[in-house]
Amino acid sequence: MPGFELFGQAERAQVEDVLQSGVLMRYGFDAMRNGHYKALELEAALAKKMGSKHAQLVSSGTAALTVALASAGIGAGDEVIMPTFTFVASFESILALGAIPILVDVDDTLTLHPASVEKAITRRTKVVMPVHMCGSMANLRALKEICDKHSLLLLEDACQAIGGSYEGKPLGSYGDLGCFSFDYVKTITCGEGGALITDNEEFKKHADHYSDHGHDHIGSDRGAEAHPFMGYNYRISEMHAAVGLAQLDRLDEFLAIQKKNYGILRNALSQIPEIVFRKVPTGGEESYAFLSFFMPDQLKAEMAHKALGAAGVDACFYWYHNNWHYYRKWEHLTHKKSLSKLPFDVLELLPDYTKADFSLSDQWVGRNISCLIKLGWTNDEVEKRAKTMVEVLSALV
Repeated sequence: MPGFELFGQAERAQVEDVLQSGVLMRYGFDAMRNGHYKALELEAALAKKMGSKHAQLVSSGTAALTVALASAGIGAGDEVIMPTFTFVASFESILALGAIPILVDVDDTLTLHPASVEKAITRRTKVVMPVHMCGSMANLRALKEICDKHSLLLLEDACQAIGGSYEGKPLGSYGDLGCFSFDYVKTITCGEGGALITDNEEFKKHADHYSDHGHDHIGSDRGAEAHPFMGYNYRISEMHAAVGLAQLDRLDEFLAIQKKNYGILRNALSQIPEIVFRKVPTGGEESYAFLSFFMPDQLKAEMAHKALGAAGVDACFYWYHNNWHYYRKWEHLTHKKSLSKLPFDVLELLPDYTKADFSLSDQWVGRNISCLIKLGWTNDEVEKRAKTMVEVLSALV
């Protein structure tokens, strides 16, 4: 995703402001920084943009998920329901706390299948974590009803979907907690960074402390701060926050370009009756980061992926065989491969995914192609791309 495509004067000015102050750390050094607090500015701007009471910046999207779970008290032996189609950070963040990732099927939204979620709930379940992959959302209303029924937390992983919305609320703000990634290939970027948002004051306080070694951030002497509980270092730097400030201010600009380019490609492919587009739940608007569609069967999807690449249509992904994003290639999770000894709870309670049946997910992901929407395309380039895609795909169906 393309925030890095349009770096410009705004990003340079924010970074230069930090360099002029000489303070790259978000905490302390108050006398030196001349009132410049880029991380605090970005947190306030992000919370306002997302319609949330609180935002906490951290060092990555993975850190955001980890801190969000920790802030809600999730830990050893607790189960967190997550989709089979996501990025490995989803289960990494869960395992980092000694909790148990429970993989559940996706449906034609390419996100959590609500009926499968409800079947997976046990007495250990604490969180349902939908992942809004490739710019579009789960059926959040259905998932929220399930969470309310079973007294579970709804944590939205919106790392790939900032700018999308559901029932008029920005993605990430519908659940109890929402997480974003601002790495180099997200819609907006800090270079490296992430954030969580919430309306829960206790979760915000916990996230603030936990992400900085447990510091309570009370007073003006960092060395004298108390530590109410243990934490870790998930801080973001002022340099990264500065880039993010400029990029967040350009989010609507980026989304408008994505929507325009997405529309051209989708309108072109709509003339092929055999192609079915990913389902966007009623009340939802995707961020238009990807155009995702289904071929008639898995074989034709595989052929389409190869043919599009051969025709020079880059950035079209076939996730079914992808090492990072689909459960079939997560051998390190399946076989519990870790450099350090895994916690007892994980060893004892992690399901045997070598025997799992995720045929519902395979039915959808096996037929799916997701095409990245770039910001830097000219109108001619988009039109040419659309024409080539129609020619290639029409020959296959």
